[in-house]
Order: sequence, then structure tokens, then C-alpha cells
Amino acid sequence: MANLIDLRSDTVTRPSEEMRRVMAAAEVGDDLLGDDPTVDALEEASAAITGKEAALYVPSGTMGNLVALLTHCGRGDEAIAGSEAHILNNEGMGATALGGMSIRAVPNDARGGIDPEELRGMIRAPWPTTKVVCIENTHNRCGGSVLPVSAMHAIAEVAHAAGAQVHVDGARIFNAAIALETDAKTLLADADTVQFCYSKGLGAPIGSAITGPKAFIDDARMVRRMVGGSMRQVGIVASAALWALQHNIERLADDHANAKRLAQGLGELPHIAMDPAGVDTNMVFFTIEGLDGAEFRRRLEAEGVLCTGTSAQRVRMVCHLDVSRDDVDAAIDRVRKVIASMPAAS
Repeated sequence: MANLIDLRSDTVTRPSEEMRRVMAAAEVGDDLLGDDPTVDALEEASAAITGKEAALYVPSGTMGNLVALLTHCGRGDEAIAGSEAHILNNEGMGATALGGMSIRAVPNDARGGIDPEELRGMIRAPWPTTKVVCIENTHNRCGGSVLPVSAMHAIAEVAHAAGAQVHVDGARIFNAAIALETDAKTLLADADTVQFCYSKGLGAPIGSAITGPKAFIDDARMVRRMVGGSMRQVGIVASAALWALQHNIERLADDHANAKRLAQGLGELPHIAMDPAGVDTNMVFFTIEGLDGAEFRRRLEAEGVLCTGTSAQRVRMVCHLDVSRDDVDAAIDRVRKVIASMPAAS
């Protein structure tokens, strides 16, 4: 088989040699006891880069959102999230199951946006009381699209006027900042709390951060312990996250350029309809028309290209630091070959 091109997600990256060296040399302590100096440095850098007072290192983005929601909301309280939000569709409804809160869906548009006026009519106080409004940026299920500062501000203004907090699921917030030619601090200025991942576009093997006010992070630290997220000599992997934060943000533009090239090449092929959300960042979504989507994925895997999707016919391909321009061109050629080999669906 030709070389494998893994476009399933930017979570599949492998640590670079430089990253492995800092992991091997990392100074460590017991993070649960508060004496891992590498974690302390990572949390300080994460708070600073997002413009918040404090940060908390957690094992995953799903746990980051869970801990944030459990800290924002008590039992019987309500959070609001977009109808296509990762929090609603991909996190096992952990906040509801474990925290006894409800998550109410406000419609997302094709690009992951939320209508501020529609949101205004959905915030409740009391019974239940809407404690937090969640914004996702970039928006995974809506094509990896970005919300500009103006959209973030408009949503936050409505939430804050009604007495609710704003939590940003910013798993790929640095992709959004690069695409908008701004920085994360500016993009997150109206957010009360943020979750972002080191293990996606930044290329670290493990971990995410929650950032926000110090008092909130102090409470979140106890919630993290409650859900089993406190760790010991975690500086080994925190060092990789810190290296990624310091070295891998600006290079995200390369992934975006590769994704645009991929979309352009795929869009010229028969049986492929490009997603109307377009390509803002490192994700390419398209729909298979007139062919069996499951069979398309199977044949493409046999040709050495891995991908995922949100439905039988909707395909997602994600560019990342382990995908080169040559890989993108090869992937387009292999998709062309698979399409040509397939019978039309009956």
C-alpha cells in the first residue's frame, strides 16, 4: 500500500523530535499537590495567551468543557449551547448525566453562528436559571468555520445583560485566531471562561486547558479532582503542551493553506458537493452524491487515505502538521481513483 495519509483529525499527530526532547528533560512534581513546576509554567502561559487570570491543565477537551460546566452550574441550572455544538453532540452529555443540569440548544447556522436575538429569547431566570452560554470557535460540525470578534461580542453582550456567563469551547481557538489574523486574547476578550486543546492543531500528545478568573479556576481545580482528572508527575506531557504553545501556533496557517488546496482539488471531482460552510481553517467537509458513502470510505481506506464524517454521505478531512502538501495532492489523486472505480448508487 502507498503511504498512509491520515485525515481523520488533527488529534492523530505524533510528537516531534524537539517535543520528545523536552518531554525527556521535563522537571516534574506532583500536580495534585501543586508542585509540578512544568504544569505551573504551562498554566501561567495558557492564562496569559488567552487574556485570563488563571488556568487549569486537564487531560482532554471533553473534560475541560465538563469541568467548566460543572463549575458554572449547580444541579437544576441550565446551560445554552448551539444545536451543532461539540458539547451537545460529542461529549456523552456528561454535564447533564453527572451534574444534573440541562443543556438547551439554540440553533446554529451553517457556519456555527448563533443569532443574538434568538439567544435573548431563550435565556431563562428562574426556573431553570441559565447560568452560562457556550460558544464554539472554531466550529467543528459546521465546517471548521470561525466566528469573528464581532459575532463573539454580540453573543456575549446578550448573555451578560441577562446575567449569564460565557464559556468558549475553543478547542481550536488558535486556528480561529490565525484565520482571522488576530490573536486569541483579542478573540476571547468577552469570554468569562475558555477551554482549548494542546492536542489538536498544536500537535501535543495530551491535554487541554481551562482558563478564566482565579476564583473560578480554584473551584474548577476541585471539580477536576472530583471527576478523576487530577494527575501526578504530569509535567512530562505538560512540557510537550508548553512547547507546542510556544512553537506551533503560527504554523497553523500551513494547515489552512493545505485544506484550501485539498478543497479546491476535491471540488473539481464528480460526485463531490463541497460543504456550503466553506473552508476557513484546517477542515474540509464535502458530501458524496450518487455513490454509497460507506463504500467510498472503505475504498478510500484501502487506498491509504483515512477520513471521518458526520453522516453516511458527509465526509470530513482534516489537515495537520503531519500532512504535507504532497500528501494533500496524493489524497486528491486517490479520491479521484476511488470515485472512478465505484458504480453509481441505485
